[in-house]
Amino acid sequence: MAGENAVIIKRIKKGGHDGHHGGAWKVAYADFVTAMMAFFLLMWLINTTTPEQKRGIADYFAPQSISQTSSGAGGVLGGIVIGKTNVKSGGAVSVFQRDEAQPSNPTQAQNKSRTGGTTNAEGQAPQSQVQSDDSLQRSLPSSQAGEFESAAESIRQAIQDSPDIAALSRQVMVDQTPEGLRIQLVDQDGKPMFEAGSAQPMPYARQLLATIARIVDRLPNRISISGHTSGTSSGTDWQLSAERANAARALLTGAGVDGDRIYEVVGKAGSQPLLPENPDAAANRRLSIVLLRDVPPAPAGAKP
Repeated sequence: MAGENAVIIKRIKKGGHDGHHGGAWKVAYADFVTAMMAFFLLMWLINTTTPEQKRGIADYFAPQSISQTSSGAGGVLGGIVIGKTNVKSGGAVSVFQRDEAQPSNPTQAQNKSRTGGTTNAEGQAPQSQVQSDDSLQRSLPSSQAGEFESAAESIRQAIQDSPDIAALSRQVMVDQTPEGLRIQLVDQDGKPMFEAGSAQPMPYARQLLATIARIVDRLPNRISISGHTSGTSSGTDWQLSAERANAARALLTGAGVDGDRIYEVVGKAGSQPLLPENPDAAANRRLSIVLLRDVPPAPAGAKP
């Protein structure tokens, strides 16, 4: 009977290996699943966002550049911020200029040739020319700034939507200045807008100008076109920059822009480098097309 009340103890020995890394694979698997979920979520977001939304996201994270483009992320300027004080002022060779009254006497003509604009008999610029950028900006209708912003976005979108020139979007810089909406076609090493030493535009430069012309044609503003070269200005640089600006004028008008809107076509050689610290940089060779702001009305009682 004593055997029926015996207590039996059973001892189970655990293996010596399972306790060390039995759950490590779970952590690795969880990390893998999380990464895959994030990847597929990113793919879904890319497929559902519009090009405008993608551009907005890219602009939010891109460094600020001279224009509202993505050039700060590896473009011709490499993220360098250029301010108005970094651009040297200088003269210009004018191919032709429209809508300006001829000076009434030789003294005024000489003053105008020296300063590049209209002056009074004492050789001083009129008050309207020395008005500060800030006050000029405030005096202009806000609707014009909105039209310029819409045109700038349309230009960027049109270039992005064209497979032949989409890769050149980093060489097109669009921004607003006190003068108006400025569109610059900038050279890049290995990708110039004109043939070397010539006023003959490259085929892709022709496509760029034709695309820009379609947007510019929607606005009534007068147009100023200037050509720029790099390096130290010489006699041939002045002539070459003027010829390139005139070639751009011909392409714009040939693409539908009214020729009467062309206000001036000038060659500035290397007098206004985009990168003053590096005069020989390719980015200094460029075309600048400016949609000029409407001149604000003169205040009552002001002298003409």
